[in-house]
Amino acid sequence: MILPLTAVAATLLGAPQEIVITQDTTLDPNATLHARLIIRASNVTIDGNGATLVGPGRAGDLRSFTGNAIEADGCSNVTIRNLKARGWESGLVARNGTGWLIEQCDFSDNYHDPEFGWGNGNRVGGIILTGIHRSVIRNNRANRVWNGLDLSRCDDNQILHNDFSHCSNVCLKMETACRNHVADNNLSYGIRIKPGEVHARDSTGVLLESGSNHNQFFRNDIRYGGDGVFIRVLNNWVSTGNLFVENDCSYANNNCFEAWSPGNTYIRNRANHGSYGFWLGASDQTVLIGNEAAYNGLPTGKHNAPEPDFEHGGIVFVNGPSSHTIVSGNHCHHNNGGGIVLRGDRASKGARWKAFHWIIQNNRLEHNRWGIFAMYADWVHVANNISRDNTEPDQFIEVSRLTRADNPAVKRAPIARLNAPSVAVAGQPVSLDASLSYDPNGLPLTFLWDTGDATRTDPKFTHVFPRPGYYRLGVTVSNGTLADLAYRDLIVVSPSTTEIGTEGHAAEWGFTMEGDARARLIFTDVTDAIVGRMALQFTPQPYPGADVTAVFPAPKSRPFPTKGKTKLTFWMKTENPNPTGFQDPGPVVKLIGDRGTITFTPGKDYNPLRDAGYSEARWTWTRIEIPLTGNTQWTRKVEGSVDLRNLRAISFTFDSWEYAPFTIWLDGLTFE
Repeated sequence: MILPLTAVAATLLGAPQEIVITQDTTLDPNATLHARLIIRASNVTIDGNGATLVGPGRAGDLRSFTGNAIEADGCSNVTIRNLKARGWESGLVARNGTGWLIEQCDFSDNYHDPEFGWGNGNRVGGIILTGIHRSVIRNNRANRVWNGLDLSRCDDNQILHNDFSHCSNVCLKMETACRNHVADNNLSYGIRIKPGEVHARDSTGVLLESGSNHNQFFRNDIRYGGDGVFIRVLNNWVSTGNLFVENDCSYANNNCFEAWSPGNTYIRNRANHGSYGFWLGASDQTVLIGNEAAYNGLPTGKHNAPEPDFEHGGIVFVNGPSSHTIVSGNHCHHNNGGGIVLRGDRASKGARWKAFHWIIQNNRLEHNRWGIFAMYADWVHVANNISRDNTEPDQFIEVSRLTRADNPAVKRAPIARLNAPSVAVAGQPVSLDASLSYDPNGLPLTFLWDTGDATRTDPKFTHVFPRPGYYRLGVTVSNGTLADLAYRDLIVVSPSTTEIGTEGHAAEWGFTMEGDARARLIFTDVTDAIVGRMALQFTPQPYPGADVTAVFPAPKSRPFPTKGKTKLTFWMKTENPNPTGFQDPGPVVKLIGDRGTITFTPGKDYNPLRDAGYSEARWTWTRIEIPLTGNTQWTRKVEGSVDLRNLRAISFTFDSWEYAPFTIWLDGLTFE
């Protein structure tokens, strides 16, 4: 179908005309149309031919930027090319489809608010996609908008050669977006700042959050942002497995790279002229190889948020654990502070947590204040670093199990291989095996293990974990100079458990929920279990944004095996897409009898939903133990008359900010 200008033009004084697209459509060359396109069919191609869809937005009047130039919901295999849109709230909004191709379009000069204060704002701007998979977005432009490209629940897409620069919020925003390939894009100047301001508010070049996993970023220009790349965790839902190769995130107002998530890899990136090159808090299991981090934190440049002890730095791990980390072959120079910095918990002087299980080798550390600044750390291997022309010698302050080795003749590190389970049973032997590790040089290897409760030096051995809980398991493999490491997040469960409601009992659970009579709590038996064969999963659909209570059993009539028991135990993990996470400490647990209830509420300084005592609880299971008599962690309140021998039900209450449905997993619920 060809739409000539006379068929689609409408007066700029009235409302935009709506054009419904159900077949292939070509617009008049370079036409200017006061119209919006509504796509209601799959397998269609729209060739804009250089035409521009003009919306009602007027410069200086943010409220006038309304509507979307192009909308689609539930359509697949749609191609849009050679089309422009300006003056709208968003250029393109598409939901729930696959096989899209968006190319050579320009969605610049839509909603743009450089004066916005702190906060995320709405999902508006250039291209806003939700649930779009296996699609290609290439050679497009979206400048002077709020978000350039905004992806939510969008997986397996190719994002290539686009210019999404000069955005007032985020150039590329990814929320629960996985396995996307992002290469050769201009994502620079994602910044919102007024002259004289110190902090660039919440703006950034690239933002990943809420389980945006296994994405790959190659050769992108992400310079001059508030932050360059920010992997944010506001809700305890980490983003992991992401790979960043040869991106330039220099000249960030705050941090060239900032992350609070584990398991991400950074290779040959540039992180120069920011306040920090890499600022990595709570970034366990991180690998940095061959990056440049230089000229960060200089008094004459960006120097926001100096840290006590060392001020700024090139590669910096602070304010959160950093277990099982490798920093190798990086060039850190001319930084106002440490070239490489690792610091455990400063408030407790490392008593709460330390920077743990590190390898720092083959780095060039030049013209910094310190080459390496390490404080409150444990189990650190340092080898073959070139450190010169730093103004002060390396600092190792309260660092235990520090190994230092230098032999320039050894050029290649060994490769660590670990064979170990992810779940073990307390009191039963577990095989731990690193014997398949090897050295490319043929050098003999040594092994150092930490099981969380013991150390060993054998290549393989059998170990018995005495108590249920989380164990931080790791091994360092060394050829006498260079080293590699491997690790496992090990969950150890009780040897015998009579589960209550978490072993295939989803149909027997009930719920109560505030705020919306239509809301339901959906219970599912899942095989993602650590105790027995099944675990319980539940999520509110929809979520009205108030208390959600899961009750077992739904008819409150089942006696529980509490005779002689002293505590209630269970394993729990959560996913909460609401950026602010759960509203109150939780869960609130009630034991329900015939004539009363006993309520257990997390104490003033304890919140298992946010801090289970170890960083890894953010992405794996947390063991909850509630003494039936209560304690400082669990406040006990009795209403009515309750006999523990005659309990009839048990309930769990959660409450989240905002309205996105969250998910809870429970397993191994029992009285012990």
